[in-house]
Amino acid sequence: MPRLDPDTLERLAHDVASPEYDRTTLEPGIVHLGIGAFARAHLAPATDAAIAATGDRRWGIVGVSLRSPDTRDALAPQRGLYTLALRDADERSAPRQRLQVIGSLIELLVAPENPDAVLARIAAPATRIVTLSVTEKGYHRDPASGALNLADPDIAHDLTHWHVPRTTLGFLVHGLHRRRMHGAEPVTLLSCDNLPANGDTLRALVLAFAREVDAQTHDWIADRCTFPNTMVDRIVPRSTEADRAAVSAALGADDAWPVVAEPYFDWAIEDRFANGRPDWTRGGARFVPEAAPFEMLKLRMVNGSHSAIAYLGAMAGWKTVDAAIAHAALRGYADALLRDEVAPTLPPLPGLDLDTFRTRLIGRFANPALHHRTAQIAMDGSQKLPQRLLGTLRDRRSAGASFKRLALAVAAWIHYLRGRDEAGEAYAIDDPLADALRSALASADAAASGDGETAQRGRIAAFMAATPLFGPLAQDDAAIAAIAHWRDVLDKRGVRAALAEIGGQSEPRAAAH
Repeated sequence: MPRLDPDTLERLAHDVASPEYDRTTLEPGIVHLGIGAFARAHLAPATDAAIAATGDRRWGIVGVSLRSPDTRDALAPQRGLYTLALRDADERSAPRQRLQVIGSLIELLVAPENPDAVLARIAAPATRIVTLSVTEKGYHRDPASGALNLADPDIAHDLTHWHVPRTTLGFLVHGLHRRRMHGAEPVTLLSCDNLPANGDTLRALVLAFAREVDAQTHDWIADRCTFPNTMVDRIVPRSTEADRAAVSAALGADDAWPVVAEPYFDWAIEDRFANGRPDWTRGGARFVPEAAPFEMLKLRMVNGSHSAIAYLGAMAGWKTVDAAIAHAALRGYADALLRDEVAPTLPPLPGLDLDTFRTRLIGRFANPALHHRTAQIAMDGSQKLPQRLLGTLRDRRSAGASFKRLALAVAAWIHYLRGRDEAGEAYAIDDPLADALRSALASADAAASGDGETAQRGRIAAFMAATPLFGPLAQDDAAIAAIAHWRDVLDKRGVRAALAEIGGQSEPRAAAH
């Protein structure tokens, strides 16, 4: 089978979509930091659509891997081409897919191998937008305050090693410093990560870093660069070798690293760009005056319930989200969590029917074609929980409203930290604070003797006090008691018993706004 590359495009299967423009004319106008599956399933397809529809060739993407060369090694021989496989099920629940070869990724860099090349691309006059999908842990924030963690060893390194940075913030600030020194135009820095007010968050961190480096660069960034807030919603599981083989067979060419995603796509972007932008609406995006309501909808409804399903499912041995949600008790729990505890905390969303959104979301989770692993969603819990679950729990406590399902989700994360599922199968805790979390949990478990809920409450209180992400909840007796109850149930009787006890019945509607 021939390798996917520009020369094989005309020989692909007849039902495969391919770039409808001349790739050789593209200019490198976007630098994307963190060129993983998520960016290749949302930014690049939307850019493809914009280029094809408008003929604007200024928006070729330079993809930057901040750690591993895997993406470059897979896609460089294909000259940046790869396949997007959109998968769902037909009316008979049979899996199906639609294939599209994406062409807007025109260059691939590996930051640790050639940091200067990355800095040069950020500083290049042709670059107009720098986009990011580096996950929550890529922002190097203090987990309690959200401020730049200046004590982080990599941040400390980057403050003094201008030519060989290691972090996202180091590359951004030192690249923008070069840009200012070369007299280039300002750029837009566009975060696509699951953070509240992700653009405002990125701006604050970039400026905090720049303040430590160069006052004039700090002022130039503050005055001339823009940081729109965004919300991106598409489920993108990690591609497997089986995915690669299946896509290649359907394609009629060997694709070393295709991307799998659901057909659903939503991208809300504040229309604040310093130096032009593609017409991403041609690919399904929408430009909005304010992204905050959409961000909260995504973080709390989509990501919050996803995490709850992942931790409970992983502990029960349900390896994928569709397998987990197929259990009626978990499906009922997730539906009630969204309806009764999450939806009432959301701001007004004119034109959106939350009941319809919730029903569709549960259907998205049940997609049998994605095989989205619960272990993938369970990664980096310390970075995800504050915005996905804890903020919602705090709002429910402030309103004096019920929060038992949120408490179960938090307890499930704590229980997950023990590192083995209910069948005794061990797994690694993939989290930047893994060692500290394990240590805090072990110390807390050892601190309170006894086997009842009172002892469990002491353990949970000690763990929450030692773990900075909980903030004021660590002093909230009612929250501690509820989380302790569910951890006790999970520990002694398991996930199925917890779901049976909590049920899926609706709470009184008075709890909603």
